[in-house]
Amino acid sequence: MKKNINIGLLGLGTVGSGVFKILNKRKGALKRLVEADLAIKKVAIKDMRELKDRNLVKIDKKLVTTNAMEIIKDPDIDIIVEVIGGREPARGFIKEAIKTGKHVVTANKEVLANFGEELFGLADSKGVDLYFEASVGGGIPIIAPLKRGLVANKISQVKGIVNGTTNYVLTRMYEDGCSFKTALKEAQREGFAERDASQDVEGNDAAAKIAILASIAFNARVTAKDVYKEGIGRVLPQDIIYADEMGYVIKLLALAREDKDGLDVRVHPAMIPLEHPLAGVDGVYNAIFVEGDSVGEVMFFGKGAGSLPAASAVVSDIVEVARNIQYERCGKIGCTCFEEKPVKKMDDIITSYYVLIQAADKSGVLAKISKAFGDAGVSLASVIQKRTWKDKAELVFETHPVKEHNLREAQKRIVKLDVVDSILNIIRVET
Repeated sequence: MKKNINIGLLGLGTVGSGVFKILNKRKGALKRLVEADLAIKKVAIKDMRELKDRNLVKIDKKLVTTNAMEIIKDPDIDIIVEVIGGREPARGFIKEAIKTGKHVVTANKEVLANFGEELFGLADSKGVDLYFEASVGGGIPIIAPLKRGLVANKISQVKGIVNGTTNYVLTRMYEDGCSFKTALKEAQREGFAERDASQDVEGNDAAAKIAILASIAFNARVTAKDVYKEGIGRVLPQDIIYADEMGYVIKLLALAREDKDGLDVRVHPAMIPLEHPLAGVDGVYNAIFVEGDSVGEVMFFGKGAGSLPAASAVVSDIVEVARNIQYERCGKIGCTCFEEKPVKKMDDIITSYYVLIQAADKSGVLAKISKAFGDAGVSLASVIQKRTWKDKAELVFETHPVKEHNLREAQKRIVKLDVVDSILNIIRVET
């Protein structure tokens, strides 16, 4: 057994500083768990000025370098921890670390969702570990449960709220009745959203995460580009109100299902029944709901982001890798994407829909719109007239489950009607 297991830390930002803090704070306890000292031998940052600008941790400057490759090539370092984020140079650093025979712990969902096959294959060939618990749920354990605790199950679906920024924005819209833009500005002011929040609000972050979860749950390679995605920018205050009146709440839902025709993997705003456990997940909290044939329904809930929650998952991975090193069992649970399964096109997806239409407030309008739905093969579950002003009205339609192709055909027919001003929004309904 080794007396010291040395760590090279790439990145000292929000997550990296949390990792540094936890490893120092829990040093004694972690040593007992691993039977070795877990020591950060070197830290790589982009610019030395970050130490002053961030002021996140007190660190000996002798440990710090701006040359990540210096750490990766160091023969005394056992584990590389990548927490710099983004595709490059993170992907290159991870790849080089594995090539040198080093174990890697990462929180990088973007790299794994796009280049996982390459990196896991390389790790397998080198007999090293590549752990990534923090890449999806932040502080919520979900990768290990799917790979170990739920492995006896055939998973039928994984769905959840996996982005704290969008959940906070939608929660504020629900509670205050404010617009998307107003809620987003508040999230940025409170530090829950980046200045450029496009990765979050456009669904890219959630798409990467559900690609990773789908790959593990269904033992098939799903990449970020396979995931259909829509952001929350079109959600209107009246959508929030009408959803509540209908017994739903709107969330940015990341969803992955398997049926006999293949995989259904997507990210978009969805109306969720108020009685569903996910409906009560508010603010910056995340939750992931899993359904298996033996265990039934289980849900994982907690803080999906933040310095210490995310660092908690990273350090847990470090401990697991360190234990593997001590007992010489590294690389035993690698990539499990050994099946080929098609990802279904959105046109073939079947779900229910909420459709908000602004139209003329006069007799015969409902009949014309209903006929357009029917001619496209869309059956209506309910029709409600909402706001009226002057000669205009807002009409809310909820459909029975139908193929997306049929709904889009109905949309084309409806916008051509002379009594319709516009279709204000279409939101999928998870019944």
